[in-house]
Amino acid sequence: MNSADYDKETIEKAEAAAKSYLKNNYEDIKSIEIEKIFKGPLGGLNVEGTVNEKYFFNLDVEQPDFNIGSIGVRKGFPKKKAECKEKDCDY
Repeated sequence: MNSADYDKETIEKAEAAAKSYLKNNYEDIKSIEIEKIFKGPLGGLNVEGTVNEKYFFNLDVEQPDFNIGSIGVRKGFPKKKAECKEKDCDY
């Protein structure tokens, strides 16, 4: 699951940021499974996984602050909370 591209501390911070972002910005998140952390083609830290055991996501995590830069999701992914649509909610 975890890439050799990053040390344990970086991986733990990226996982925590991803989980917090998803829980605080999307409706009906019951479970989050982090499946892969890797250096993307452009050199950024990427976190891939699923929510609710079936909906895929890919997050671009900015370093060194571990803010979420962008998210890619597939059909069926939970909707963004109304209060988080204009601007991401704190996470």
